[in-house]
Amino acid sequence: MSTVAIIFLVSFAILFYTYIGYAIIVGVLAALKRSSKVGMHHIDVNFEPAVALVVPCYNEAYIIQQKIQDCLALSYPKSKLEIIFITDGSTDGSDKLVEKYPGIRLLHQPERHGKAAAENRAIASTQAPFVVFCDANTTLNSMAIKHLMKHFADDQVGAVSGEKRVITTSHNAASSAGEGVYWKYESWLKKQDSDLHTVAGGAGELIAFRKSCFTPLEKDTILDDFVASMRIALNGYKVVYEPEAFAQETASSSVVEETKRKIRIAAGAWQAMFRLPQAFNVFRQPMLTFIYVSHKVMRWSLAPLALVFLIPTGYLLHANAGGWFSLLWVLQQCFYLLVLLGKIFEAKQVRIKLFFIPYYFVITNYCMIAGFVRFVRGNQSVKWEKAERSK
Repeated sequence: MSTVAIIFLVSFAILFYTYIGYAIIVGVLAALKRSSKVGMHHIDVNFEPAVALVVPCYNEAYIIQQKIQDCLALSYPKSKLEIIFITDGSTDGSDKLVEKYPGIRLLHQPERHGKAAAENRAIASTQAPFVVFCDANTTLNSMAIKHLMKHFADDQVGAVSGEKRVITTSHNAASSAGEGVYWKYESWLKKQDSDLHTVAGGAGELIAFRKSCFTPLEKDTILDDFVASMRIALNGYKVVYEPEAFAQETASSSVVEETKRKIRIAAGAWQAMFRLPQAFNVFRQPMLTFIYVSHKVMRWSLAPLALVFLIPTGYLLHANAGGWFSLLWVLQQCFYLLVLLGKIFEAKQVRIKLFFIPYYFVITNYCMIAGFVRFVRGNQSVKWEKAERSK
């Protein structure tokens, strides 16, 4: 077998395992564990400890009062729920709006040091044994806090991740359709990871920590939620996924806005891989390493390269070997035709998911490569920049 054929087949195998094979394996293993009920953690729906709900904000004046009302409407004992808004560095009067609500505690300083620094400060400022973080642009279901807390009745649970739900709209079709489908798949996958062993990284849109398990983050941490929850898992605690606690937000307003967001995430992913070398030690926690590498690392590193390698190797095999390789080359061409049509229809704001999903898939993998370049150059700012969202 030629070197070109080996590169092609290995690249195809990497993509298949990353996006299909791992889902099949973890789904089967999680189902077997659920049926046996061995090793499942304890849940108590009546567990209602004191909780601090923290909302980091930066220039969110246009939605901050709506978010405050969302927090005040949560179904959780008021005497046990402390609501904290952090508006560090905001220049649009966000802090003044928060001050109007006596039931909300405001943390504000003129300097802006990034989300990780703000979260460190918020956790240090509260006496509550559990802390929940959520984004300002999300809407929580009323029982979200209660669903998160029921898992902490088990002392081995160190963090609980809620579910991110993307609200699809009739316009801005590519970002809405692509992001919506991606998060439905990602949510299902996280549930399997959680049931099998633990989640490798929680969702920053809604995540809860046992304060005693939280390790202060380096101020330049980009993926604060991921790094914090992974360190908890590496310390032997379980990170649970709870789909009944969810945060809803609209998709990015366009693929351009989604690309900005994903490149930043990709740069943060590479930073996290270098900061969590122990996660690659299969002898330390083999199941965690299996989930981390299969679900995250391969998607961040090998899969984007495999997608690139398939193009030249596929063409060379089609031209020189023919047969099944020619069929696979035709299928590649059909796939990228759908990608091209997705780009065209996005510009025209025509909503056809058949074209937008391949387009979103390719854009996502491009962002992983671009994020790596940004990480190597060291020019990714720790200060988060909001992606413009659909209205």
